[in-house]
Order: sequence, then structure tokens, then C-alpha cells
Amino acid sequence: MKEVVSAGGIGDGEYLMNQRLGKTKMKSHTEYLTMHVRGRMAFVNITPKVEQALQKSGIQEGIALINAMHITASVFINDDESGLHHDFGTWLEELAPLYPDPNHYHHNRTGEDNADAHMKRQVMGREVVVAITNGKLDFGPWEQIFYGEFDGNRPKRILVKMIGE
Repeated sequence: MKEVVSAGGIGDGEYLMNQRLGKTKMKSHTEYLTMHVRGRMAFVNITPKVEQALQKSGIQEGIALINAMHITASVFINDDESGLHHDFGTWLEELAPLYPDPNHYHHNRTGEDNADAHMKRQVMGREVVVAITNGKLDFGPWEQIFYGEFDGNRPKRILVKMIGE
């Protein structure tokens, strides 16, 4: 077993010894958030809902995974500033404009009209992982968790999974 040097934490050996002595207990907590965003594209701050899930979990040290469970939606971290959100929308429309015409996107030849939404999700990301420290989400300055919707007007789920002690 390799030695782990950490600042203020415990190394692998000490953790394993504590585990054998019953001093540690890894927990997990899972919640599903259902989003039903009106309109085609929107950004919703879900940080308060994730913080509520963390409080229910009782986890003090660990990680949180927040995952959009649909291929035309995203979860990402950034600033909660309306001008920035407007800029995201404008930029994404420039990168992958809404063209339901099947002559523009091959995906839309299947009878779908949301090829642009798949591309927007690809750019903005599927999930985020946030450290949990002292029972709180351990963010940098201004960081918040957002749900990005790119093909709205129907319910979609977000997985919130926390693992730790």
C-alpha cells in the first residue's frame, strides 16, 4: 500500500485501520429532482435543492455528483448572473442554432427536431462533482450549480448522489 501525504487529513493506512475498528461508516444518499422548464432553453439555479439534499444526507465529508439524466439537458457550475446566462444562450445559439429543418441537421431526419439541443448539452456538460467539506458544498467564489435546459416543455430528471461520511 502506498503512503498518502495529506494536509490535515488522514492517509490510506489510518483510514483503513479506522474502518476495521468500526470508526468510519461510508454513507450514500440519492435524490432525483424533476425539472419541467417552460420554453425551449433556460438556466435554473439548483444549488438550494442540492444543499437541501446534502442536509438530509447527514454527510459531512465526501463528494456530491449532480447529473442531468437526459441527453438534451446539462448540469454545470458558474456564476448566478443574468447577463452571463443571456450570453450563454446567445453563444449556444451561435454554435448550434435551432434549425428544425432536416436539411440542416441529419438527426432531424429521424423525425426529431432537437439536434441543436443535443449539441448544446455536449458543450455545457452532463454532470458536476462538488466536494463536501464540514457538511457544506465546497465552492469557489461565486460558484453555483445550474440546470441547463435545451429542449424544454417536458419533465426531465436530475440525479443527486452524495457519498461520504
